[in-house]
Amino acid sequence: MNSSDKVVENLTVAKNLVAQSVEQGARLVVLPESFSFLGESMAQQRMHAEVYGEGLIQTALQDMAKQFEVWIVAGTIPLLTEQTDKLSAACLVYNSQGKVVARYDKMHLFDAALPHSTESYSESCIFSPGNEVVVIDSPVGKLGIAVCYDMRFPEMFRLQVEQGMQVLACPAAFTQKTGAAHWHTLLRARAIENLCYVAAAAQAGTHSSGRETYGHSLVYDAWGERLAECPVGEGLIVAEVDLARQQQLRMQFPVLSHRRL
Repeated sequence: MNSSDKVVENLTVAKNLVAQSVEQGARLVVLPESFSFLGESMAQQRMHAEVYGEGLIQTALQDMAKQFEVWIVAGTIPLLTEQTDKLSAACLVYNSQGKVVARYDKMHLFDAALPHSTESYSESCIFSPGNEVVVIDSPVGKLGIAVCYDMRFPEMFRLQVEQGMQVLACPAAFTQKTGAAHWHTLLRARAIENLCYVAAAAQAGTHSSGRETYGHSLVYDAWGERLAECPVGEGLIVAEVDLARQQQLRMQFPVLSHRRL
């Protein structure tokens, strides 16, 4: 997606893409990070923050899942927290009945200045980090959730593998510069080292705020082979998860059982 600062328009785009995905046989759909709102500044997230369980964005997601009878990994949305004035960057997972079956709060917040650039980010000024990894049963197997900057912390995915993860869903909004440098390498590495599928849904292009994101939504299989990719702009990709092949790979190449630390 190429999300803007107009929530209703973004939700309409998301709904259309979900509908098209289901027409192509998708049983689970992954939306990008900040799919419902991507504004000029982090602080604007407060304008659209919702109470967990209610609000325009969550109602729209619930309706989409029920209408199209599909599971949705709903990128991230800003949720209010009770303990602090900061928000949670929350990824909610809806089942095909429109019920929330999991919530993952982004653990690793992007506080960084990009090398050789004036571009910088400070997510911790607005968001509080989550503290729990998430793995759930889903129509495509044991599903782990991660968001964007999380991809740079491989120890997180070892914890998910210990909980049985077979498929990793990764909503993201990688910057153009970091994406061009590291996006494919990081995602493929996570697939290879964990012998798991990786489905990464990305923001793409120049946004209304002027921010540039890398795009290249993609799916890797458990051997690190790229099954599908959407290079630039708005669109969707569909790929099949073959859990039998994955199990065979893990048996024939038992790297996960060889860990010493």
